[in-house]
Amino acid sequence: MDYLKILGRQNIGGSVSIGGAKNSALPVLASALLYEDFLEIGNLPDVADVKTLVRLLEYLGCGVEWKNEHQIKISAQRLVHTKATYDIVRKMRASILVLGPLLSRFRKCEVSLPGGCAIGARPVDLHIKAMEKMGAEILIENGYIVAKAPQGLRGAHISFDKITVTGTENVLMAAALAKGETKITNAAKEPEVVQLCRLLEQSGIKIDGIGTDTLVVYGNGGEPLKNAQVDIIPDRIEAGTYMCIGAIMNTPLCIENVIPEHLQSISDKLEEIGFTINTRDNILEILPAKKMQAFEIITTEYPGFPTDMQAQFMALATQCDGTSVIEERLFENRFMHVSELQRLGAHISLKGKVAQVKGGENLRGADVMATDLRASSALILAALVADGYTQIHRIYHLDRGYEKIQEKLSKIGVKVERLKEWGR
Repeated sequence: MDYLKILGRQNIGGSVSIGGAKNSALPVLASALLYEDFLEIGNLPDVADVKTLVRLLEYLGCGVEWKNEHQIKISAQRLVHTKATYDIVRKMRASILVLGPLLSRFRKCEVSLPGGCAIGARPVDLHIKAMEKMGAEILIENGYIVAKAPQGLRGAHISFDKITVTGTENVLMAAALAKGETKITNAAKEPEVVQLCRLLEQSGIKIDGIGTDTLVVYGNGGEPLKNAQVDIIPDRIEAGTYMCIGAIMNTPLCIENVIPEHLQSISDKLEEIGFTINTRDNILEILPAKKMQAFEIITTEYPGFPTDMQAQFMALATQCDGTSVIEERLFENRFMHVSELQRLGAHISLKGKVAQVKGGENLRGADVMATDLRASSALILAALVADGYTQIHRIYHLDRGYEKIQEKLSKIGVKVERLKEWGR
């Protein structure tokens, strides 16, 4: 097992290029199951979650041809299984995304109940209820979702009680090959959902309301989709993380290959704190603040402030003047990084879903442990402003979602080493 060793309080600067969005790559990869011959995907991020889902597709029988580390061609013409096994699915919750396309195209599947980051309950009930409304018969047996729809799925009105990104994506893929019209209300509006809609639309599926909370999908009655090619959008969470790196160091940093409008809530909050954000085309630059003001955050669905940036802003809050308040409304266990930031000297108090962070603290290097993907990046931010060395353990979480993070950090001047745990 590897860990990162970071020396704090170094000068950084320059530019960093953002890779493809993990959270867009995963549903797009799953959608390959809908295609008659092949789906070609470019700008794939070279991260562990992508490789895990590709392994699952290979296990199911998909033909996989890597053009390079960022481009893949997948054919689902000759599937040999419709069972997504526990051994693969346990590694990440997003594996549930194969449920919709497998059921829609092949009319049966078994999908293991998923695993992933331990950041609280993200129940698959919403996925299951949606498939049942579309005509599927579903049982939970031995840890598997066992689903069948012998006559194929049919269009339905799916009204989500709670906004769910992967739930919306699963229904979109299922509805594409269903019979008739599927209406999704309280749908997720994230850019990753929009990209999936555009891909299905490009492949001949009519969808109304793209980018809104009400989607209408006109299914084609069960015909596999034709060949297609798509490039994954830039990762707004990776971009936001590097924006926070520039912010916590209070130094200019250029972030390349971004879609600025996807980062609006992050940019707005950084400007409120005191930073200047300049944008041009697909480039964003953060400029230093004269004074870093305390702030308040409430996490919510897009286009609101993303839960995936909460931990990074908590690290930033330790360097702001005054007390910042962060309320986490989406996941109940997403404050697990608090105890690790406290090991570095952060003054954070918790009460239920609300954290208060006292700013202006002098952090000190220590051994800390990553508890989930975004918590890992918060520890990197804190390490950058801590005195001495910080060792961040369990960085396999980082590898799930941040491409070549050591290389990118080194490029902007961070003194970072990736080392092996002693005796392992």
